[in-house]
Amino acid sequence: MASGFDKAGIVERLYVVGHPVSHSKSPAMHNAAYRELGLPWEYGLMDIEDADEALRFMHGAGFLALNVTTPFKPLALQAAARSTLAAQLSGGANLLVRTDDGLVADNVDGAGCVAYLERRGISFSGVRVAVCGTGPTALAIVHAVLAAGASRVSLAGRDARRTADARDRYLDALGRLDSSEAAAPLAGGKADGADLADAPARLRAFDYASAADDLAAADLVVDATSLGMHAQDPAPFDTALLSPGQTVFDVVYGHGETALVRAARQAGCRAFDGEGMLVAQAECGLRGIAAASGRAVDFGELDLFGTMAQAAGFVALASA
Repeated sequence: MASGFDKAGIVERLYVVGHPVSHSKSPAMHNAAYRELGLPWEYGLMDIEDADEALRFMHGAGFLALNVTTPFKPLALQAAARSTLAAQLSGGANLLVRTDDGLVADNVDGAGCVAYLERRGISFSGVRVAVCGTGPTALAIVHAVLAAGASRVSLAGRDARRTADARDRYLDALGRLDSSEAAAPLAGGKADGADLADAPARLRAFDYASAADDLAAADLVVDATSLGMHAQDPAPFDTALLSPGQTVFDVVYGHGETALVRAARQAGCRAFDGEGMLVAQAECGLRGIAAASGRAVDFGELDLFGTMAQAAGFVALASA
């Protein structure tokens, strides 16, 4: 049950912004949750291809919150008056919430990834993680798994210098920031406020060839690249490195079984696609919107994950 709204009876608008977004499951998931919670909110699509137009929309007044996707995550961070550590350290935001003090930005990719995998029984304490990619999604996941207690995180990418630069940007930003400089964690995630003083010792960076030993030894391999969105896309690295006992997670969903997930299953690994992360980050985002905007929402015992998964058509996830 919802209460404490500034304008009783007024429907507040929320959108997913990016290009393309016509395939997005977000409206179905969010609107189902709003109905269950009795919220006077309505969630829709805003397909925008031009960056200037997207920025004008972000600075407009016609919404309570935005989920921001490709290619505008860095732009969303720039548009915000304040941002969480996760958004600042990843270099991009996928959630903007309107507050009395302006837009607040967060990145819930990492929180969603960790929350979903923990839901599937995976503990991050002391594990070795390899993360493929150098963009905001990859860095948000790096931040979240470090905060969750991973003993070693290996960032892997196509180009050694670019990957090392991504690692260095993250660590440089981490060194300049402390929790007092960032907004409170919107979704109550572990990443903001976690003790990451030893992050430089735990975070490594390689190109894929040089990362072979780390990929083979990782307890968890996360692919945070866009590979797999097209049927002909290869896996990001040599999947002969995979072996039984590893867990493989691919953030891509909705495009069939990716080459990485298929190879991981053939190698005897436990493998997941990005459907669960999508639902978990939607739940994190909804809780964050309520917290940042000051809307009093009684979440009670509602299984938001199950409600959203079912609305998205992810039947197996709804009961997981």
